Amino acid sequence: MANPRAIAHQFWCLRIQLFLCLQVLDVFTTWLGFRRGLHEGSLFIQGLMQMGPMAGLIASKVVALSLAGLCIWYKRWRVILWINYWYVTVVIWNLALIVAR
Repeated sequence: MANPRAIAHQFWCLRIQLFLCLQVLDVFTTWLGFRRGLHEGSLFIQGLMQMGPMAGLIASKVVALSLAGLCIWYKRWRVILWINYWYVTVVIWNLALIVAR
């Protein structure tokens, strides 16, 4: 019989890995969108980009990773799951805008 604790550990590790992959995909698709002449839609990220496009993008990822770290610290695995749903949507949106351009 499988150890429930090991299964739970594996499950949240997958959520964290997915979160990190989605962050990389978001950076890649956002940067590609910038190169194609698209603009950032989020007002918060636009504010961060006053430092420059790449600096703002990196700053937004620092914020995202910090918030994910807090979720891990407080064992809020469900929040990580919802954040992953959000970033899947963002990456798909970015890809749709890039293809439509």
